[in-house]
Amino acid sequence: MKRVWILILGAVPVIASAQQPERYVVSGDAVAVYNLAGVLRVEAGSGSDVVVEVTRGGADRARLRVETGPLRDRATLRVIYPGDDIVYRALGRGSNTTLDVRDDGTFNDDHDRRGGHARRYPAGRRVRISGSDDGLDAYADVHIAVPAGKRLEVYLGVGRAFVANVAGELRLDVAAADVTADHTKGSLRIDTGSGDVRLSDAEGTVGLDTGSGNVAVAGMRGHSLALDTGSGDVTAEQVAADDLRIDTGSGGVTASAIRSPVVSISTGSGDVRLALESDVGSLDVDTGSGDVTVTVPPSAGAHVDVGTGSGEIDFQGVALKVTRLEKAHVVGEMGDGKGRLKIETGSGEVRLVRGR
Repeated sequence: MKRVWILILGAVPVIASAQQPERYVVSGDAVAVYNLAGVLRVEAGSGSDVVVEVTRGGADRARLRVETGPLRDRATLRVIYPGDDIVYRALGRGSNTTLDVRDDGTFNDDHDRRGGHARRYPAGRRVRISGSDDGLDAYADVHIAVPAGKRLEVYLGVGRAFVANVAGELRLDVAAADVTADHTKGSLRIDTGSGDVRLSDAEGTVGLDTGSGNVAVAGMRGHSLALDTGSGDVTAEQVAADDLRIDTGSGGVTASAIRSPVVSISTGSGDVRLALESDVGSLDVDTGSGDVTVTVPPSAGAHVDVGTGSGEIDFQGVALKVTRLEKAHVVGEMGDGKGRLKIETGSGEVRLVRGR
């Protein structure tokens, strides 16, 4: 028998076998899913049940457990991580997040309210998720297919989250992750402690909240839209809602092609640029420090009250019947005077512009 010697130069690639998703069927009108680390995808499903696929990853993935069953008036699926230090390398070196996690795998759900009452559950143990330290090297990518009309709550620690084509009542609570959602219908509530939130083509009642990150909306129609960020910019365009509310602790607001009878914008520090395409019944803009520019349609009519602690007031193309005039405070009426328009900035210029 001849011996054949093969000389291989350079590195030899090692191809790991791909993990197969584990499929779970979760029955019930109200469903909650919990996972500490991974990529989350929520999409429209068929049939009558929520279907969850879990794909494990990381060197210690075999140590993860998946538990299902009724818990606190909801059908649940929970990915259980048996450790207080978890490594999710997609976070990157130097990144970490800390959460209080209960033994049943639930977390972050005591903020949720039903009937005006907050839930009160045990705090659980302290769990740290990092991108490069020692610990349990494991994560789970989760794909959820939800039929129309379901009430779904999803709780994610870190990773990324994507929502598409969901019709029903969805609440997504994330500790630290960017969230992208599009083509949603019904009630949508997204809360993230840290991360950007992007939404497009939504219909219904929407609330987007991030402690630190930017919020962007492109296309929304329905009852109400509430956007809130502790630190970050807010952009909104093509919005037609009964009620629009925007709040940022530190960051600018840019809103264009807005059709809403009630608009409220507040920022601790940041410029505000608002372009209205229809008359408003009530408009309030308040910024602690920043310039404010509001563009109104030619037909706009409102009682106008504009003030600035330090800065100029400029009316561009707006015919205003002035009833009170001071150095940094102007009160008057434009058009039929039926609406209410109040703009105030602690430091900055105010411009009221007549659109085309």
